Parts: sequence; structure tokens; C-alpha cells
Amino acid sequence: MRQPKRFIQQHRPRKNVLIAGATRLLAAMEEGIQLERIYLLTGARGEPIDRLTETAHANGVPVNRVPAEKLKSFNLERPEDCIGVRSRIHYLPLQDVISFIVEKGEAPLLVILDGITDVRNIGAIARSAWSCNAHAIILPEKGVGALQEDAVTTSAGALEHILVSRVRSIPQAIDELHLNGIQVFASDMNAPVKIFDLDFKIPCAIIFGSEDKGVHPTFYKMCDQVFCIPMQNHFESLNVSVAVGMTLYEAMKQRMQG
Repeated sequence: MRQPKRFIQQHRPRKNVLIAGATRLLAAMEEGIQLERIYLLTGARGEPIDRLTETAHANGVPVNRVPAEKLKSFNLERPEDCIGVRSRIHYLPLQDVISFIVEKGEAPLLVILDGITDVRNIGAIARSAWSCNAHAIILPEKGVGALQEDAVTTSAGALEHILVSRVRSIPQAIDELHLNGIQVFASDMNAPVKIFDLDFKIPCAIIFGSEDKGVHPTFYKMCDQVFCIPMQNHFESLNVSVAVGMTLYEAMKQRMQG
């Protein structure tokens, strides 16, 4: 019998990382301050709100439409229609990440996260990625957990060291990776190719999906290889952060052996 998911409480962001109000948020983005995301009151309209959403979209900042209760939960003295959270992560354009790795003379090893909302899983993934010498983590604007205090803490600081790119969409990222000669892999428990039969020494990016939904079927069709992590005892699946760690360790082993 499947056990119900355990609810994991995420801590409220500290007030010193919050920016409230459309005017202040617009000014912050114009100054180059990176935002993790913006929470916007459902139903909020008007010229400043329109400019805010357009500017956020242009800067790759996710905008979440939320009820008033969510905004009140930030416990600010003045109620506002929108609240932004300063990012602890410095996001880079994907092409800049690829160019930086290639210019160092190294074959890119990248991790793409699809639909992983548990920030502690993301933190653990970053820790494994940094420890196994992966170069970067690629996140879509929507559908993943916000990289706030909990994620950074769980990563043991790895999220502040490894390169992170936030992209408009995963299909768009896959196209850009292919244009740069980087193959894209994904794991599927029913795939005929086993993890240790795959060549991780080539430039590659690996997509990992959530434990309940896995990688989106559309993305499998765009991948160059789909592989499985063999398991014993007919168990259903691995925790995604464990699967990432096992995959990246295999990649590191292959690269160290030459």
C-alpha cells in the first residue's frame, strides 16, 4: 500500500529578502537585483502590475498568482498586492554556462530538473551535483521549488557554488543544448539501456523528473538516450535525489577513468 506523502513545511523567507510593491520590484529589476520569484495577488490589475509582469517575464522571474492569505503570511506591516523574494542564487543564461564550461576545455555535465517541487530534494541534488563535479543545474521558470533558505541549507552551500541556469522551458533548453553539441539523457525504469552502458564522458545533460510523475513524456521524445538504474527486490522507484547521486557518481567514475 502506498504511504501518503509527508507534508514538509517550508520556512517563511526572512523579511530582509522581501521587496514589496510593484514600483519597488520594478526598480529592483532595473538595478539588476535578481529575484527568486514574485507573488502577485490574484485579480490584481493596472498599469504598474502589467509592467511588472512584462519585466519579470523578460528577466526570467517566475510570477505566481496567489490569494491574499499567501501575501499575509509574509507578515509585512503594510499590505501589498505583490511581494518579491530576493534570490540567493545568481542565475546565468544557459548559453553563458555552456560557453564558460567549453572555454575551460571540459565536456559539459549538466543536470535538468523537471517538476521537482520539494526544495530539500533540490538542495540534496545540488550537493550531489557539486560533489560529483557536475557543472550546472538547469531549472525551468515554472514547476520547480523556489531556491530559498531551505534549499540552500539542505545543499550545504552547494547551491551557492554550482552554476545555475533558469530557462523559459525545458524543450527550449534541450534545443539549445543540441545546438551546442550536447546530448540529452533521461532515466526511465523501463528503459532497455542500463546506466553503466551509457557514455557519460561525452558532453551531456541529464533530465530528472519528480518521483510521482517522472520526466514529462514529451521530453523523452527529445532525448538522445533513455536509460534505467537497475534495482533489485522489485521496488517501485528511488528517491529522485538518490537517483541523481547514483547517476552522477557513475558519470564521475567514467570521467575519472578516462
